[in-house]
Amino acid sequence: MRTVLMVAEKPSLAQSIAKILSKGTCTSRKGLNGACSVHEYAGSFQGQPVRFRMTSVCGHVMSLDFTGKYNNWDKVDPAELFSKAPTEKKEANPKLNMVKFLQFEARGCDVVVLWLDCDKEGENICFEVLDAIQPVMNKGNVKDQTVFRAKFSSITDTDIWNAMNHLGKPNQNEALSVDARQELDLRIGCAFTRFQTKYFQGKYGNLDSSLISFGPCQTPTLGFCVERHDKIQSFKPETYWVLQAKVFKGKDNPLTLDWDRVRVFDREVGQMFLNLAKTSGEARVESVSKKEKSKQRPQALNTVEMLRVASSALGMGPQHTMQTAERLYTQGYISYPRTETTHYPENFDLKGALKQQINCPMWAEEVKALLSDGINRPRKGTDAGDHPPITPMRAASEGEVGSDGWRLYEYITRHFIATVSQDCKFLQTTVDFVIGTEAFSCTGKTLISPGETTRPLQNRYSHAPEGQQARQDKKV
Repeated sequence: MRTVLMVAEKPSLAQSIAKILSKGTCTSRKGLNGACSVHEYAGSFQGQPVRFRMTSVCGHVMSLDFTGKYNNWDKVDPAELFSKAPTEKKEANPKLNMVKFLQFEARGCDVVVLWLDCDKEGENICFEVLDAIQPVMNKGNVKDQTVFRAKFSSITDTDIWNAMNHLGKPNQNEALSVDARQELDLRIGCAFTRFQTKYFQGKYGNLDSSLISFGPCQTPTLGFCVERHDKIQSFKPETYWVLQAKVFKGKDNPLTLDWDRVRVFDREVGQMFLNLAKTSGEARVESVSKKEKSKQRPQALNTVEMLRVASSALGMGPQHTMQTAERLYTQGYISYPRTETTHYPENFDLKGALKQQINCPMWAEEVKALLSDGINRPRKGTDAGDHPPITPMRAASEGEVGSDGWRLYEYITRHFIATVSQDCKFLQTTVDFVIGTEAFSCTGKTLISPGETTRPLQNRYSHAPEGQQARQDKKV
């Protein structure tokens, strides 16, 4: 019987995928490196009975580094790192013995199916795995007939079986682009780190110059932080004054009006306008206008927006949010959480994803109403060509995913429901007043169709105001 080796990117993913494909019949054992497990079961592959062996790596198998003498700071000019210095691949974590582990499990296998994450980094790890295992695999077939790549965006039965039934090939061009990026990061980062560390050593008494790191990503990020810090430090509040009027009609509650001039920065000028307004004992209605408006439903969710809302509304830091999202993904509750895309492909099963939420009591009635009335196609967003937007793939409960897991899952689900809902429509009425010589106005809104705002927590996750209050507000 032939043996099919399958390799995922993380141990938890390997376990979830093996459980789905084996329909819960797989047996498991610890791998020789102690970090990865191996799941085995009997099945069928390309019409033939086979023995499946599912395992994983722990991220990248290999890392890039300079050879020999070029790691010596004292003997090598940093400029040489750009051209003369050769590089080599080394095991990313020697303690894991990942190459030895993979070769042990691959020995005697006939076919390999690669279940690495479907991004460029995952594509690169595909070829790291192949470099390790192909020398020990059976040689009975041509290479192209023994290597397969599974493409998937969520850990659900449907998506995993669909990936297994439509296997492709790993993309070497994407893998090579990661190799190029790794080499650029290594050469630029090491060269500039060594140069500026040596240059600044001893020049500033209060500078810890044992290592002054430079990186193509970290340095621009530091620049943004410094720029923002400088703006905060240089901020000077400026006092201004506003007129606020309240009008009464009988025993009705007072109506607060907004001043058309908005604000003035001279107190004496503000006092003058106040005196002019006080000369009149009443407010005269000048005009009443009505206009129908709408609040658009949100675009589909990508990683940046998820992190922004988790930070501003849920109080969850970016690292914790991504760890929580990764856990929800590997457990099959959401789709792949690393994506720049905010546009669903035309063939995405929106109704299927929505039907998964029918049994959740928190939004079951809304979901049933949407399915009955007909869902709205989400707003057109940006297709970055990577993964679909972040989407709930099956129902969850707080007991299953934990407190923070539930809070993030609830936001992702509510956001998804909002994307396929109608826009919120309302009637905006503006009344213009004159008090003395000064013009005031007030605006009110009457709901016509609630649309996506029927989600009671939606406002909690809406865009938070950014920046600092520019000036101090004082009422005259």
